Amino acid sequence: MKFARAVRQVFFAVLTGVLLSSAPAYAAEPVEGKDYRRIQPAQLMDTPGKIEVTEFFSYACPHCAQFNPQLTQWAEKLPQGVVFKRVPVLFNRAPWANLARLYYALEVTGDLPALDQAVFTAMHKEGENLADPRALNEWLVKKNVNIQKFNDAYNAFGVRGRVNRGDQMSRDYAIDGVPALAVNGMYLINSELTHEQQLHIAEALIAKSRAAAASASKTKK
Repeated sequence: MKFARAVRQVFFAVLTGVLLSSAPAYAAEPVEGKDYRRIQPAQLMDTPGKIEVTEFFSYACPHCAQFNPQLTQWAEKLPQGVVFKRVPVLFNRAPWANLARLYYALEVTGDLPALDQAVFTAMHKEGENLADPRALNEWLVKKNVNIQKFNDAYNAFGVRGRVNRGDQMSRDYAIDGVPALAVNGMYLINSELTHEQQLHIAEALIAKSRAAAASASKTKK
């Protein structure tokens, strides 16, 4: 019995070591040039006095679809004073521009919270081509969306303007792949890291931005 117990103890010790060695290795402090890069020049924020986390994404991107549930849950738990926003990218692709219009139109009509994940599911699991306006309308009817209200928003000058502004933002941030997370217009996280690592680094950069803001405030006093 003692021998069997000793064998089990050795087995669990080895197993624990394997699990620990395979777990993501997070640095105590994110490394510039490896975990993130500085955005040059730093970009102005839409909400002065708050820290902004921005996700650049597209409904056409399968990695964005995979990341979305985890990212949404994470964003819902962000501390006070931190704002989460999303910017659909175009990358000079007309279908992606239509999907950007879809995102903003759903935001205008108030249907985004209910349909955001559903759009990803429809495109990547159900084979729907929601970049095509006709297919999109047929799909929205099934989702009990007010089509007239949606199309008014989809074709509105304001939505087109937001699409263009988002496209310009992606250029200013030098976004070359999605999903991509930026913190406070100053830091762009390495998108080749795992989703868990990206979120960990985002939290560290939020803390870094908060500490810098606090230090700047003391200096002014």
